[in-house]
Formats: sequence, structure tokens, C-alpha cells
Amino acid sequence: MENLLTFISASILIELTPGPNMAFLALISATKGRRHGFATTAGIAIGLLLIGLLSAAGVGALITQNPILFQILRWGGIAYLLYLAWEGWREAGESSPQKAESASSDLTYFRHGLTVNLLNPKAALFYITVLPTFLSSREADWSEIFGLTVLYVGIATVVHLLIVTFAGTFHRFLDDPKRSLWVRRVLALALALTAIWFGWSTRAA
Repeated sequence: MENLLTFISASILIELTPGPNMAFLALISATKGRRHGFATTAGIAIGLLLIGLLSAAGVGALITQNPILFQILRWGGIAYLLYLAWEGWREAGESSPQKAESASSDLTYFRHGLTVNLLNPKAALFYITVLPTFLSSREADWSEIFGLTVLYVGIATVVHLLIVTFAGTFHRFLDDPKRSLWVRRVLALALALTAIWFGWSTRAA
């Protein structure tokens, strides 16, 4: 039980650390509304779960131990975040916020959340380097690994839902076109800076 509580505490601290998921969810929820934010959260949750299962199967170790594969994944994640930041900046110039918001479906934001996480090598590193330290033994069975993976995804999802709920409160504030333009562009720049920080923090991983 003590080991489990430590794992929960570590997971919460990790998720509260600013990163791509937090920045992207804040951007989507504030500019597009909570509905799209929740769709993005669902995509993130599925992405984290898939990475956890693939890491348990040995795919994560293969990627992180192969410099070429790791860099391909790393630069793919950076490029995708910069693309999303550009999309946010471009849509900020839309004369009709309602038109910009209706242009994409919930499925689009689900895919965005899924892709951001599948291209995030730091998520794989968590499952390979952090999660195993909380297993009861090196020969832990799949049920224990799966249980901790699901627990981590659940904690991450709760944190992400809180971010969506909070950031979504600013959506009505952005009904004014002038405020919307500046806030959307500030958030887009923040996501671009997050992409740069992501690239810097993973350069020597």
C-alpha cells in the first residue's frame, strides 16, 4: 500500500509538471471550448494507454535504446506541436470565431490528442524508467504492470479534465473578436514555446 501511494504521488507530480499535454489542452479548451477539450483528453488517455502497453511489450525500450528511432519520434513530436501552434495562430485570424470552431469535429481533436502522445518519447521513458521501480519484483506479471499503467492513465486523465474545466471558463471571455485574437495568439505562441522546450528537454534523453 505504501508503494502504491508513492506511485500515485509521483504520477500526480509528473502530470502537474508543464508539458505538451497541459499546453495543448489549455489552448484547445480556452479557444474551442470544453467539448473539444474533452475529446482531446480522450485521445491523450488512449495514447498514454497504448504507449504503456507497447512499453510493457518491449517496444518502448526498442525505441529509447535506438538513437535513430528515438530522434525520429522526438522530431516528429516537435514538428507536430509546432504545426498545432501554427494552426492555432492561423485560426486566431478568422473573422468569425464560430466559423473557426465549427471547422473541426470532436474526432479531429481526439486524433490530435492521440498523435501528440504517440509522438512523445518522454511518455515511453516514464513507462520504462519510472514505472518499473514500483513493481513488486522484476518478474512482476502483466496484471501488475497493466494495473499501474491504468492507474497512471487514470490520474493523468483526472488532471487533464481539471485543466479542460478550468481553461474552458475563458471560452466565453473570448467571444469578443479583439480579445479572442490576442488570447488565441498568445496561447499559440505558448504551445510553440512548449514544443521548443520539449525538444530541448529530450535532446540528451
